[in-house]
Amino acid sequence: MKNASLALNVVLAVAVIVLYYLHFSGSGSARTEGGPSGKNLKMAYINSDSVLKYYDYFKAAREKLEGKGKQLEQDLKARATSLQGEFESYQRNVNSMTIGQARAVEEDLTKKRQNLQMYQESLQQQMMVDQERMTKELYEKVTSFLRKYGQDNGLEIVFKYDATSDVLFAGDSLDISSTVVKGLNEAYQLEKSKPAAKDTTRKK
Repeated sequence: MKNASLALNVVLAVAVIVLYYLHFSGSGSARTEGGPSGKNLKMAYINSDSVLKYYDYFKAAREKLEGKGKQLEQDLKARATSLQGEFESYQRNVNSMTIGQARAVEEDLTKKRQNLQMYQESLQQQMMVDQERMTKELYEKVTSFLRKYGQDNGLEIVFKYDATSDVLFAGDSLDISSTVVKGLNEAYQLEKSKPAAKDTTRKK
């Protein structure tokens, strides 16, 4: 389960959102920069740490994934404890068994140990799949919002700005993190308020 926990920690430590390149034109009050073609580029940036910290969708998804990870870890621990109990019982009683009986128990314990290992690996894979799904959904939600925001505000490029990015300095006037977080949360609350789609495949 160590690798599964590591995968979960990777999810919790996600700090990279995107490097966005949006190609729209329009008027607005954003800061501009002369490009190679002489065209003024209207730019802004978001602080990915702030978005991850205050975006309600990410906080909810992270808590859900963390809860699932704890449940899977508890289940795996219970199975391992049960198998350990069987092994200890075998050790206590092996002297009273025939060679055939001992061999049969050993084969059974070996098979159970192998099955437990396979189960552990399946849990690790499951956690990785869930992590990738959440990261993909996060990326799609943020980029979709920024694409619309860029159109509405005449922005052509939105950069990610944090300690890992290539942007070494950016003025506060270009920071749209608070506005983006507010818009993302409003969209998320609206999405949550919508009734769930009915399952039309279920038999009556």
